[in-house]
Amino acid sequence: MSQVILFNKPYGVLSQFTDEAGHPGLGRFLDKPGFYPAGRLDRDSEGLLVLTDDGALQHRISHPKKKMAKTYWVQVEGCADENAIKQLVNGVNLKDGMTRPALIKSIPEPNRLWHRDPPIRQRKNKPTSWLEITIKEGKNRQIRRMTAAVGLPTLRLIRYSIGPWCLGSLQPKDWQTIEDQE
Repeated sequence: MSQVILFNKPYGVLSQFTDEAGHPGLGRFLDKPGFYPAGRLDRDSEGLLVLTDDGALQHRISHPKKKMAKTYWVQVEGCADENAIKQLVNGVNLKDGMTRPALIKSIPEPNRLWHRDPPIRQRKNKPTSWLEITIKEGKNRQIRRMTAAVGLPTLRLIRYSIGPWCLGSLQPKDWQTIEDQE
């Protein structure tokens, strides 16, 4: 049976085991030989990273053609109005093509949120709002590019879930091993 590690990747950490260019890698937090990340989460993003010891499962999780849903909590600069949300739901035209329709809803700031170091930039005259965005594709920095395309730059991006797995109560740098049920 395959094993899965659910890791809450902190801001500034790379989705690889080795450090690079002064940025820490996963090896600083996990000493689990034989486990590899199923997909990536960029250095500026936080949240759920799934690792597995099963290559076939890794492929099912990370391959774009498998269309495994990924849900993000996204803090954006500005107020996410109905028009912006509608554009995101229907798909946004990016340089590498149109995004697939997404599930989007406006949410209050998540109550299980941890302090981020460094904190996001704050502007006195610019409000922020939170969105929950679920996509079934994974273009490079897609969520950030989608929100920017509708005039809502991303300030903070937290992946909450991938398929059946979610952060639950994991805090940054925390991880847990579970058995894959498939």
